[in-house]
Amino acid sequence: MARDLEASQRFYAAVVGWSFRRARLGSAFSVAVMDGVPVAGIGALATDLAVAVAWTPYFAVDDVDVAAARIRERVGTVAVGPVSFPGGGRAALVADPDGAVFGVWQGPVSSGWRVGVGPAPAWLELRTRNAFDAALFYGEVLEWATGREGCCEVSYEEERVVLRQGGEPVARLDSGPVEPGAYAPHTRPRWHVHFRVADLDSAVEAALDLGGRAVSVVTSDGTERSLLLRDPDGALFTLTERVVPPAPEGDGPR
Repeated sequence: MARDLEASQRFYAAVVGWSFRRARLGSAFSVAVMDGVPVAGIGALATDLAVAVAWTPYFAVDDVDVAAARIRERVGTVAVGPVSFPGGGRAALVADPDGAVFGVWQGPVSSGWRVGVGPAPAWLELRTRNAFDAALFYGEVLEWATGREGCCEVSYEEERVVLRQGGEPVARLDSGPVEPGAYAPHTRPRWHVHFRVADLDSAVEAALDLGGRAVSVVTSDGTERSLLLRDPDGALFTLTERVVPPAPEGDGPR
């Protein structure tokens, strides 16, 4: 959700390499495309709807009305919807019991598309008070770890819940100090999106040139280099680059 559609498109085209096409939802919306695959959507309605500028993940469900009912039953909040969209989709904007905002979507999804594969977002992260409690909520609402075909596997690793699909990590739920209802977005429970780029340094330079702001220093875990940023509208996101390990040195000639 953004304030200025054209400015957001210029920013993410330069930083992440997306192109854009008009969405069927109206002139305030566009779909981000990379390598011919739709990877994200931008809606310039933050001002009109008086909502925060932010990236929000939408999880695919079989029945959005059932999912909304489950959210209410488990003390979550249904803020908008479920509402129907052109093309046969239905969606709701919701929040978990700690206030982390997400969406649920019933409708067409690009064939073969999922987080962590190809040009799609690299992975999602939930920052919350208690990852185990959050996993119970999301597992019941979204039917994680139910054994259904295409369903996700959930594991609990060092106070962190890791969600995998086909064995590959697609999301993690992190326990930590957060403040429900806090004014600053980075201190309250929230979903956070990580976008993969081929060259982190070049992408960060482009972001800063176009009015973005670095919120952290570059970090590395040996497999990924990452940096937390805000776009010019204030939306938080992380850029991440795969680290190629150096080739082992041979014995050389003797």
